[in-house]
Amino acid sequence: MDIAALSMAMSQVSVAQSASLQVLSMSKDMAEQQGQQLTEMLKSVPAPHPNLGGSLDISV
Repeated sequence: MDIAALSMAMSQVSVAQSASLQVLSMSKDMAEQQGQQLTEMLKSVPAPHPNLGGSLDISV
């Protein structure tokens, strides 16, 4: 393999790696944002009624 072909192959690998890292970074940022939104949503949900689920009425 000559030097020019090796240089082209290494350049292509570098570009592919860089693109992959950018996509991974975008994915990580989205996951963090969704986690923050979920936390905000859970904070805004009112607490359940204290008497709900306290007893079980079974009739046969």
